[in-house]
Amino acid sequence: MALNLRKLSHALGAEVCGLDVSKPMSEAGFGEIYQAFLRYNILLFRDQNITREQHIEFSRRFGELDRHDALPRDRHPRHPEILMVTNEPKPDGAPSDTKYTGRQWHSDMSFTLVPSLGSLLRCLSVPEVGGDTMFANMYLAYETLSDGMKRLIAGLHGIHLSGTRKIANTETGVPRAEEQRRINPPVAQPVVRVHPETGRKALYIGEKVKRFEGMTEEESKPLIDYLVAHATRPEFVYRHRWRKDDVMVWDNRCTMHLALGDFDETQLRHMERTTVLGTPSGRVAQGA
Repeated sequence: MALNLRKLSHALGAEVCGLDVSKPMSEAGFGEIYQAFLRYNILLFRDQNITREQHIEFSRRFGELDRHDALPRDRHPRHPEILMVTNEPKPDGAPSDTKYTGRQWHSDMSFTLVPSLGSLLRCLSVPEVGGDTMFANMYLAYETLSDGMKRLIAGLHGIHLSGTRKIANTETGVPRAEEQRRINPPVAQPVVRVHPETGRKALYIGEKVKRFEGMTEEESKPLIDYLVAHATRPEFVYRHRWRKDDVMVWDNRCTMHLALGDFDETQLRHMERTTVLGTPSGRVAQGA
């Protein structure tokens, strides 16, 4: 099949127009989608009125799915392949565990030893305005660094932490942060990684990185801040305004993203995400 693609921005992203992901798809047809995924880093599919089962089935075309054992509070109780991203309160009125999910620049599951290949996020409910997500092209972030900076960071490993998101209140936050540290000890990931399929180098940094291996937080902070600011320059970024029934897939190996809290939080923002497992990477950080 010939895909009808519309670019989303100069930096990255394309919309796949007129395709229903719930319909049967040949290997060759999916192969075209996957090649577009590698080329554009992000693919958008609009108007996908699909079930959770169809969401999971389409996601499996990209690879084996994470069952989110690293985030047990956040997954759907009957579909562990689905991670809930919602501000809808719990039945007892307590704040959602995922109310603030994604409010830092990050790459999904970077704090584990099998970081994500890709993520597929489905929008079920969106506020009247806002609730946008921003994406950054980490190929461009790396390629536009000076040769001197490339040499400086070539051997560095960043310590990626789980449980660094904002928490709705202290009572919820303390046990959750302790639980996350127990389940997911800090992981050292290379600051520069090579995409296993394209062979291109990408910057691997984000706001979950608090220091470099072998360095203190105070020593690390100026360089981390510079690299994150550089990677998120406007010319490297796409900002997505969600519509109900959008499905967005992105390549975590060459992008990072940020969920914006630019909306009235009395209005519902409900998303559901599947996460495709990637190749093993990194090591448990020593002395973290």
